[in-house]
Amino acid sequence: MSGEYDEVYQRACDDPEGFWQQAASGIDWYTEPKIVLDNSAPPFIKWFPDGVLNACYNALDRHVAGGRAEQAALIYDSPVTGTKQTFTYRELLDRVARFAGALKAQGIEKGDRVIIYMPMVPEATIAMLACARLGAIHSVVFGGFAANELAVRIDDVQAKMVLAASCGIEPGRLVPYKPLLDEAIELSAHKPETCIILQRDALAGEMVAGRDLDWSELEATATPADCTPVEAGHPLYVLYTSGTTGEPKGVVRDTGGCVVSLHWSMKHVYDINPGDVFWAASDVGWVVGHSYIVYGPLFNGSTSLLYEGKPVGTPDPGAYWRVIAEYGVKALFTAPTAFRAIKKEDPQGEYLKQYQLPSFETLYLAGERCDPDTLSWAEDKLKVPVIDHWWQTELGWPACSNCRGIELLPVVPGSPTKPVPGFVLEVLDGEGKVLPAGEIGALALKLPLPPGAFTTLWGNDERFVSSYFKTFPGYYETGDAGYIDTNGYVFVMARTDDVINVAGHRLSTGAMEEVLAAHPDVAECAVIGVTDAMKGQLPLGVMVLNDGVSRSEDEICREAIQSVREKIGPVAAFKLCTVVKRLPKTRSGKVLRATMRKIADNEVWKMPATIDDPVILDEITASLLTLGYPVN
Repeated sequence: MSGEYDEVYQRACDDPEGFWQQAASGIDWYTEPKIVLDNSAPPFIKWFPDGVLNACYNALDRHVAGGRAEQAALIYDSPVTGTKQTFTYRELLDRVARFAGALKAQGIEKGDRVIIYMPMVPEATIAMLACARLGAIHSVVFGGFAANELAVRIDDVQAKMVLAASCGIEPGRLVPYKPLLDEAIELSAHKPETCIILQRDALAGEMVAGRDLDWSELEATATPADCTPVEAGHPLYVLYTSGTTGEPKGVVRDTGGCVVSLHWSMKHVYDINPGDVFWAASDVGWVVGHSYIVYGPLFNGSTSLLYEGKPVGTPDPGAYWRVIAEYGVKALFTAPTAFRAIKKEDPQGEYLKQYQLPSFETLYLAGERCDPDTLSWAEDKLKVPVIDHWWQTELGWPACSNCRGIELLPVVPGSPTKPVPGFVLEVLDGEGKVLPAGEIGALALKLPLPPGAFTTLWGNDERFVSSYFKTFPGYYETGDAGYIDTNGYVFVMARTDDVINVAGHRLSTGAMEEVLAAHPDVAECAVIGVTDAMKGQLPLGVMVLNDGVSRSEDEICREAIQSVREKIGPVAAFKLCTVVKRLPKTRSGKVLRATMRKIADNEVWKMPATIDDPVILDEITASLLTLGYPVN
């Protein structure tokens, strides 16, 4: 190894202000910052506080002026509608400037909040950039979110306007958005002044006179708007965390930190250069969509891919390979659950053999823990580095990764490698003391967090402090548990509350999941801790089998139980195992372990707002009943 990662990481630790000042020189400012860091009131940290810039200018205008006007900026591929469309930087700038003009004509200006309720269509990107162009603060709500959840967000952010599509399109069904929007506004105490509706051919929405306006008509007649300069600390967006219930947690991302960190990460973390094609197979409603579909690639002068489809079913398990081959994708960023879905339907990789992928260099996985079996399968089939990396909505960009743009370190299965320069990660015990290498504890990041991390929660500074910084003074509490080995590699084992206590032994459910996932008949799995009168908690394994498996489920469960006993040990007391057709997940692919645990323990639980299919929980409950759960 060259040691370049160690040198860059240490430089960021020793001189964070000098490090980020250099990174800030790579973007365009109206007023360059003379102050790099104001850390006078932690955890309320201000990066580049005297700088002035515009995110949309950095995403579009500067590339048109700098010679990339005719390069592809955004590629839209929609297998659910049969649509393919490419926007050059010049074309995307024209659309964004015109739509910003339409918003301006309706009274939107700097500081106003705009809810965006859209599927994966180019207009979602256009809406975000148009808001940024005016200095308006956008809040994207995942398209198809329940009306009550949308209403909560409208109220919390006090939205002046909502931008929405008439519908979303899923394989085999339409999701009418407009009735959900109308119901949400009925439920909300705060009423948006205007709604601009993108009418899709598949299903038009009924317009409300005096409130609703037609997107296409407004954009066609609008006068293009110039960029509005904003302070670096001005909020670029508010994004509500996945699974929010009750009082929402609106993560606030500042403009200066966001532009600097995402621009820096494209080259140094992902090894993506201007002109390269980068594909984040996520949704604009999630932080990945914000950071690496819309903003990061465009800040970098790269080409971003917007995909309205699924890893399987649109039309088959070869969907991803078709897109990579067709557009010359250099790197793909997706969730491990997507690859488990592909592996389940095509375990031998037969669909992959139909495509040539000469441009493809790296697969990045994030969003949930990547089990070593999935990583090994992807490496074997793709013959490229498969890099697991770890971050959160609150952080905005990767906190741990194999930074290929600095130095490609050896891949260690089960680890997202090492902290990214700018992040200082430690493992703490319950008293806040740093644990030695190899011991599991709470993963915490030392303050100050680098640029791009959240600056507060919308309208709730007190909750910002109490939720993230109170438990371990001087640290950001990630809520994840894990350890760092003697080589400095990080292992994120589970959410903190997924480290279970079996007869006084603290055990990682993630380690048990690794064992189950390695079984040749298992496509994906989850392990949860359920209440036991004798031992406090017992681990319960829930498994989904590969397609085409004809062996007895009971036999597979017996083999899985024996594997855990052999590889984790009898101390795990692993004896509860069941097979289900599907795991309950959020729309971003996270398994709803906490909900399954509440069902098993007969606790009161609420239907998660982000669940992809509520019927799955009925199936889970039925399976748990066969094992004697929920407990009485």
